[in-house]
Amino acid sequence: MTAPQAKPQVLTPLTDGQLRTVEPVLVPFMAPRLQGDCRPEGKIELSLWGSGRLANLTFTGWNAPFTYAPNRVETDGGGLYVAQSAPALFLKGATLRTLIPARRCAWWGSLAKRERVERLRDRRIARTGWGVVIAEQRPDGIFVTAGATLDEAQRAFDLDQATLIAEANAYVTRCDAMPEAAPLMRSMISQSLHAALSSIRQDEHGNFAGLAAGQAYSAPARTYYRDGYWTLQALLEREPEAVRAQIDLLARGIQPNGEAPSGVILTGPAQAEEWEKVRQSDPRIKEEHLRSGDWWSDHFDSPLFFILTIGDYIRATGDSSPLSLHWSKVLTIFNRYCGFDETGNGLPVKPRHDRDWADNVYRHGYVAYDLGLWIGALDVIAQHGGLVDPSVAFDAAAVAKKARASLDEALLQPSGTYADYGTKTDFVEDHLTLDSLTLLRFDAVSPERAKAVLTRVQETLESRNNSEQPYGDWGVLCAFPPFKRPKDTREKSYFAYRYHNGSDWPYLSGLYAEQRLAYGLGEADYPLLRWWKTCLENGWMGAVEYFSPPWGRGSLLQGWSSMPAAAALAYKDKLPATIR
Repeated sequence: MTAPQAKPQVLTPLTDGQLRTVEPVLVPFMAPRLQGDCRPEGKIELSLWGSGRLANLTFTGWNAPFTYAPNRVETDGGGLYVAQSAPALFLKGATLRTLIPARRCAWWGSLAKRERVERLRDRRIARTGWGVVIAEQRPDGIFVTAGATLDEAQRAFDLDQATLIAEANAYVTRCDAMPEAAPLMRSMISQSLHAALSSIRQDEHGNFAGLAAGQAYSAPARTYYRDGYWTLQALLEREPEAVRAQIDLLARGIQPNGEAPSGVILTGPAQAEEWEKVRQSDPRIKEEHLRSGDWWSDHFDSPLFFILTIGDYIRATGDSSPLSLHWSKVLTIFNRYCGFDETGNGLPVKPRHDRDWADNVYRHGYVAYDLGLWIGALDVIAQHGGLVDPSVAFDAAAVAKKARASLDEALLQPSGTYADYGTKTDFVEDHLTLDSLTLLRFDAVSPERAKAVLTRVQETLESRNNSEQPYGDWGVLCAFPPFKRPKDTREKSYFAYRYHNGSDWPYLSGLYAEQRLAYGLGEADYPLLRWWKTCLENGWMGAVEYFSPPWGRGSLLQGWSSMPAAAALAYKDKLPATIR
């Protein structure tokens, strides 16, 4: 198949880190409470964290060209500005056309009777059973607020319009964390860091309410163990208090046997009641979400991420109090995974199910990705657990040593890379995956082995170097070749180059770039920037979840897609001079 011609960019990066286009593109926005999608031609879909979809608003729209920054759109005489301190936004230079309340909080919610929009002079008030939107027409634009209650929405009007715009501009400046960089890198850092910072959510009382996986994860509102872990890499130095609070939220989901769900549900009262009705009435949903607070129960990687999050927080802050506070949960997780060690080699065996990050794949046996997390979690217990129980810390260190010594026998391939998953007595999926780089990140292998693996990743998974995949130069594949055994895949991952079966996931590209920089190999600019260049070529505003040429993209404004920014900022001094 002939490779496609290089696509012209829809979005052009500017020297100040913003993006410009002559045509309107969909702009996702997200602040501590308010979130939604803005179409500069004249439409906004509004949602609220913990409540869900509230209303659609249409307005006169703006004229091109458009200049985009995190949570901001500017044109000649108009623009979108999103507040940080209250659930409010301002549409400068716009005239309100319609305000229509949503009839469902989410696709799974009950269909509600649409209430009549109330008009009070220049204000319109749209009510639902789970939230309120108020839009006020002003001489220079539309002031919009939202709330779980009318009181919250009305309080947001206390925010002065000039202060709202100043907050929006200050947020843009905060995201611009590498102003000395070339336009492509500078814009990537800005939008990628925006995905992490905007993931920090609040409830209606201003309390921390979790790290959102992304703008599309507000119904039911939930925070994930794995998504949150990769998202918080960019927050450890910038928002350590949020990381500390995240640990306490995740602790809620750890069960007495050490199990944990994919995520912890954090909805407000109205949405929680609605979700629970759905969970109880739909047998398929109830089978996956076993408890009211669980989002997809019993994920194999989640408990390990809980320990890793504690370890990273201690490393960044020196504060070991979360380990002491949650030690009983850490100990239970340690014992649980030791129980998965069937042969005494230090390596837990994953049951055949689809419950880790590759949730469209039935991985089983020794899973390289999960083993990297396990060894990293053991190191956290060994390094810091002595403050609580020295005997457990000693045992964890012994298991970690045994696990490292057993790894090559379990998964090492003649190519010098590690198989994805399986056991030699059953079946081994031996293709190369980016998620196996957890073995490198958590020092499960020697530096020499790590460098050899990274060389093979460059040769095989960087699309520019892989002539066997048919789509030319477009990004970094998460896996290649495609899965050998179709029965091990389902839904999106059943298809080659789709989802877990070969898409570019920017969070994994960021992990790969991080490891190239950590091991001094250079050439990290490709995984740092190729995914972003693809976003610009397609007019995808914000850090995308995943994509591949034949299958399109996932969600925009995805929290863990901040990993490229986290890697670049952590290893700034090792970046090529041409991009920084």
